Amino acid sequence: MSTPDRHEPTLVAGPVLYARGADGEGVRLGLVAVTREGAPAPRLEADGAEPVALALRAELFGHAVWGAEFSLPTGEDVGYRLDGRRFPVVTDLSGDVAVGFVSCNGQENGDEGRSHEDRDVMWRRLATEHRARPFALLLHGGDQLYADEAVEAHPETRRWAALSINEKPGVAFDAPMEEAVRGYFFRRYLALMRQPAFAELGARVPSLMIWDDHDIFDGWGSHPAGLQESPVALGLFRAAREMFMLFQLGADPAALPLTCRDRSGASFSQDARFPGFSVLLPDLRSERTPERVMGERGWEAFEAGLEAAPDGDRRIVVSSVPALGPRLSLVEALLDLYPGQQQYEDDLRDQWQSRGHRAEWARFLFAMEREAVTRGGPVTVVSGEIHLATRGEMRLSDGSSLHQLVASGITHPKPPAALGLGLGLLSRLGHSPLPGRPIRLKRLPGQARVYTAERNYLVLRRRAGHWTAAWELEESGRTAELGL
Repeated sequence: MSTPDRHEPTLVAGPVLYARGADGEGVRLGLVAVTREGAPAPRLEADGAEPVALALRAELFGHAVWGAEFSLPTGEDVGYRLDGRRFPVVTDLSGDVAVGFVSCNGQENGDEGRSHEDRDVMWRRLATEHRARPFALLLHGGDQLYADEAVEAHPETRRWAALSINEKPGVAFDAPMEEAVRGYFFRRYLALMRQPAFAELGARVPSLMIWDDHDIFDGWGSHPAGLQESPVALGLFRAAREMFMLFQLGADPAALPLTCRDRSGASFSQDARFPGFSVLLPDLRSERTPERVMGERGWEAFEAGLEAAPDGDRRIVVSSVPALGPRLSLVEALLDLYPGQQQYEDDLRDQWQSRGHRAEWARFLFAMEREAVTRGGPVTVVSGEIHLATRGEMRLSDGSSLHQLVASGITHPKPPAALGLGLGLLSRLGHSPLPGRPIRLKRLPGQARVYTAERNYLVLRRRAGHWTAAWELEESGRTAELGL
């Protein structure tokens, strides 16, 4: 095989940057790039460091996945080169800073066949905003990949999907099925990395990502054991996990990034420190069952991350499903009146507000209140999942508020208006999972209803030490800034 000319571009996808934290000296980063198998290692030239070749992390389906961990110094006009092409990066996060948040990057069926002209409208708008006012960080709140059609990758997985829950455990997951499913996930990640607006942002704005159910398959963790523990379901999870580590964590599969406290990989809960604020991304999927949201490894990692945040720093918590929401337990009770599993039962069980997760929900909220009240660290929760935009507040024991900001989805089609109206009616009932700390859902600035049914993304900004939030809505445009 001939070696490609060093001057010819060899990248198939990437680079994509991953945030590992920052301080007064600079930013710590991960990087991933993909070439054809047999191409030379891409060469990384980071400002302030000697050039290095990327390390080979995986060879998959005729491609090579390369990666590196590196740092950039604080300063203006700082960046890196990959195979000679330069990419600027914001490295001074000590003063004014902009953080983007996105979620739900796809749709359940037919996502690959959608026209990018329509599908990626909000990504292009986000990229345009970055060119004018650069982002220092991009947070991804779940469903970065809609992988529900992975079951179509092989005739036997397709047959499994059509079986009843009682029949699903009888289907084996053999090597050809595994190869087909892994190929599906790899191909989908490759396509998303090459999407032009994301590619522009991913190479210049460090990301922190946590997965949700569609990154595996719809409702992962909330299904009955017959489905959840069947060989095919577990095989789908293994393939999703492998590709999540490579492309959402930006990790060497043999060495998780230091943002992951659970070194076993049972939970991918992450946390990272930045000047004046910390970002925490609890993993609400890896250990999920119908009876729990997180296992003890996930809880230990999340609570340790909260405790590691310096006193007084803002905590930005990325909860893939909203931490503050309407009384969905009433809807669950209504479904109990009908025999069998209903269409939306797993979607309801996915939520913190499900009656099956009430004790964990209280634990989650209390852990964040403790930080805000006893250590003076204001808490802002950002979430996606519901394909709507909204916000909520929980009044804390010292009179301050925990803010919940929901932005969803960046490419998922907007849902029927009736969904927003129905959730809005439920929101009027109020909720107080922690006694004396009422939760109220509220309209976005300038919006008429509690839930806004438009594609959207969220922008958090710190100016002169004060934080604000604003939603970019596909049809309505930019909301006024909300003080946090």
